[in-house]
Amino acid sequence: MQRVRVMMKACRISWRSFMSKDLATKIIQTLRQQGFQAYLVGGCVRDLLLQREPADYDIATSATPVQVMEIFPDTYAVGAQFGVVLVPLYPVNPVDPVVERSAGDVQNAKGSHTIEVATFRSDHGYSDGRRPDEVRFSQGPQEDAARRDFTINGMMLDPVGGEVLDFVGGRKDLEAGIIRAIGDPAQRFAEDKLRMLRAVRFAARFEFEIEANTFTAIERAAHEINVVSRERVRDEITKMLTEGHGRRAFLLLDQTGLLKEVLPEISAMKGVQQPPEFHPEGDVFAHTLLLLENLPNPCPPTLAWGALLHDVGKPATFRVAPDRIRFDNHVDVGVKIAEEICERLRFSNHEAAQILALVDNHMRFSHATRMNQSTLKKFLRMPAFDEHLALHRADSLASHRNLSTYEFVEQKLAEIPPEKIRPKPLVTGDDLIAAGYAPGPRFREILDAVEDAQLEGGLSSHEAAMEFVQAKFPQDANGISP
Repeated sequence: MQRVRVMMKACRISWRSFMSKDLATKIIQTLRQQGFQAYLVGGCVRDLLLQREPADYDIATSATPVQVMEIFPDTYAVGAQFGVVLVPLYPVNPVDPVVERSAGDVQNAKGSHTIEVATFRSDHGYSDGRRPDEVRFSQGPQEDAARRDFTINGMMLDPVGGEVLDFVGGRKDLEAGIIRAIGDPAQRFAEDKLRMLRAVRFAARFEFEIEANTFTAIERAAHEINVVSRERVRDEITKMLTEGHGRRAFLLLDQTGLLKEVLPEISAMKGVQQPPEFHPEGDVFAHTLLLLENLPNPCPPTLAWGALLHDVGKPATFRVAPDRIRFDNHVDVGVKIAEEICERLRFSNHEAAQILALVDNHMRFSHATRMNQSTLKKFLRMPAFDEHLALHRADSLASHRNLSTYEFVEQKLAEIPPEKIRPKPLVTGDDLIAAGYAPGPRFREILDAVEDAQLEGGLSSHEAAMEFVQAKFPQDANGISP
């Protein structure tokens, strides 16, 4: 079922990408008919040259935002001062084509997928380390290319004629497999500190090398990454974790000095040895990075973060016992550390709850073959259990490589019908009250006992369940079981 969902998602992405490219081409043709220059720009050009399917299509043009909105009335000016206008994939009713819309309108537009149309520009001053203090519109593409982050992202493409405009050596670096900052790398990273993480992500995703001067600039400025908002850092790391190259990304984060700045708890795993009889792969850091390599692709963000943090409690609980290395209570400690990380990186409550559940339950698989039926069924019905199972598989492959427990759980999931894992309750609180039981704290205990007996296969009817209750929880004169 999960494989089917992934295939359906891939089909939706392909169809959306086709529609986006078609719309982007029409926008470019329309702008040119009005006398303006217009090209595909940035990541979509890079991906097309790599024969990859772009996630988005962006356009750079000599038209100003006002001119773009006059030509395309159904638009959203998300930052007219930066020259950026969004043209929706599915047209919307205009409110005022020259006035910026509300944050809610813009968010809805982004959610429906859009083409970003940006005016050629040069940027001046980045006092906040993120956005330019001043933007000057220009008529030519060369100045616009010079302000971008990396050479492989600085090319432009005519989607009709196929001409590639490359003022920064992007095509050469693309062919050589190099991530190189445009111009002075120190200046590029001073403009937007997040670009340091982006350099790592691109190098990992495409299996490229970071050019020496660019790498050195990252090392020197790594300590400044903390001026970037935590949400932006979280989102960039999430992409690293879910794009299928997490191990290489985290090795690069470590080598550049970024890891100890953004996730010191992961950096602390380095050198923390493990018992070789269970972990022949090496220390906690080596194990965690190897685990990332065994995650499914695509990978849900919560699973990826749960995998990254599953052993985060080990450095603090390391001890050498007489028999072997041990990590007493590392799960409980890990949950607390993971909770602090989720709060620091501002995950939603829903995401944090699942990440913490993955950390909290990852060791329970070691008991699965010995669980009684009721405990096993409750285990199997945990929310998003497929993520727990995927984490266990990756954890096993990154250590002892014994998948017998994984196969046992998979078999149980196939054998036990869903209605047996989560059966309809045989007894409710109302039933207990009708039978004369006084409401109170023991209701939960009684109902849990009935459910356990039902899951074990000992109860199958309401009548039998009520007999079980009256025998196991007899009432006194006040309707309270002793």
